[in-house]
Amino acid sequence: MDNIRIVLDNIMPIGLFIGLTTLDFIYLTPSIPQPNQKIVAIDALTAAGGPATNAAMTFQWLGNHSRLLSAIGKHPSSQFIRFDLANLELFDLLPDRLESPPISSILVTQSTGDRAVISVNATEFQVDQFPLKILDGVDVVLIDGHQMVVSAAIAALAKAHGIPVVIDCGSWKPGFETVLAYADYAICSTNFLPPNCEQSNEVFEFLNGFKIPFVAITQGANMILYCDHNRSGTVSVPIVKVVDTLGAGDVFHGAFCHFILHQDFPTALSNATKIAARSCQSFGTRSWFSALD
Repeated sequence: MDNIRIVLDNIMPIGLFIGLTTLDFIYLTPSIPQPNQKIVAIDALTAAGGPATNAAMTFQWLGNHSRLLSAIGKHPSSQFIRFDLANLELFDLLPDRLESPPISSILVTQSTGDRAVISVNATEFQVDQFPLKILDGVDVVLIDGHQMVVSAAIAALAKAHGIPVVIDCGSWKPGFETVLAYADYAICSTNFLPPNCEQSNEVFEFLNGFKIPFVAITQGANMILYCDHNRSGTVSVPIVKVVDTLGAGDVFHGAFCHFILHQDFPTALSNATKIAARSCQSFGTRSWFSALD
């Protein structure tokens, strides 16, 4: 894609990304270990991660300004996260928290690019306070559902001020209905199954109850299903040689936030898939930054 970084009228768009930040230990392995087996990794990386965090990094790389609202704290591991995210505008929901931030251990299988993840999310440290001026200058908001109380409050403010709200619907979480009530865009994975939903048509029907104008369901390497003001359609996904699928959905969401500021819904989905596909062609969640340059 040519001219993939778009900034209109020399004004850098600002995106607010709300949710989870983790410390990721990522290993490229020949296979998943069997019980009591030890294996040597082919490669390894340590990086800050999490859905909202990876999306924010992608949005920033595409020529925008990312503002990340997350819980980091001041544990020694938190210092690494702050260093790794130094290029983002970071707002810490729990700056005095002494406990370790969430840690993820991730195994990426070399032959398939599939990943296995063991992690701790933000369930144990939900926050209900946020900086009052967090929306100043913001052009788009993305919510990953890991800080539901704060997310619902900010989504309501964003809606009142005409700022589009994008929801990363990775999996159903208690309280999601409080956020979906303010959504303009719901980008769902096949793992997003609200109560009494088992198939994609039921998910579309459920979200239609919240009067969300734009809904999409991603299906990995298969085509994206979408509904645009009750008009349905599909978007094809590029076929690439997959090295690592870790964070591809997060990259997709960050890229979507970029493109939706300039393009219609299906076009933004299509271009976001191209960015996500590029990210799958190298190991780690950010190696593709330099590869795409």
